[in-house]
Amino acid sequence: MTTTPMIYIVDDDIALCKSLQWLLESTGYQVKIYHMAEDYLKNFHAALRGCLILDIRMPGMSGLELQTSLASAYNRMPIIILTGHGDIPIAVNAMKTGAFDVITKPFNAQHLVNCVERAMAQDARHTKEHFNADHFLKRLPSLSLREKQILDYIVAGKLNKQIAAELGIAVKTVELHRSHLMHKLAVKSLAEVIKLYCLHFLPVST
Repeated sequence: MTTTPMIYIVDDDIALCKSLQWLLESTGYQVKIYHMAEDYLKNFHAALRGCLILDIRMPGMSGLELQTSLASAYNRMPIIILTGHGDIPIAVNAMKTGAFDVITKPFNAQHLVNCVERAMAQDARHTKEHFNADHFLKRLPSLSLREKQILDYIVAGKLNKQIAAELGIAVKTVELHRSHLMHKLAVKSLAEVIKLYCLHFLPVST
């Protein structure tokens, strides 16, 4: 199992896949090709990093069906949809259900490379966020009961004086506990505390 960022191409057009592989490898990316959506899905795991270039129309499982299956399998990689002109309405639906971008065939090579660069950058940001969130979660048990209480109030948007009033303690005491909990969680700002907390504990809206 590898987590090295890679570009995965799923398209039944062998010639197109070879062309894309040459183009993307010449710009420094690692590329892996699948000619059937089912084969990619068999080898998929949620730890994969990079981006997925996916054709809409393929024999067997379609690109949109694969996109739906990946969403339920906790895929976090950006998905770039390849489509013909006649499939643009379908591609729009793919965007609505989470695709990163849609590229119409025939496409400009530089436009595709630019799109891949943006997708890879997004994946790198998301990977870093989840890495930080995992470490945040592991550090939570190190907080004292009082620090956990104050953390809950912080996430709820309470000011220091409001927290002090709720807990019946001095504002300076709240500030001291807040400083300690931020040090234990290895975060630099309240905004970072709230962001990492929400990644793990708040439901994702759909």
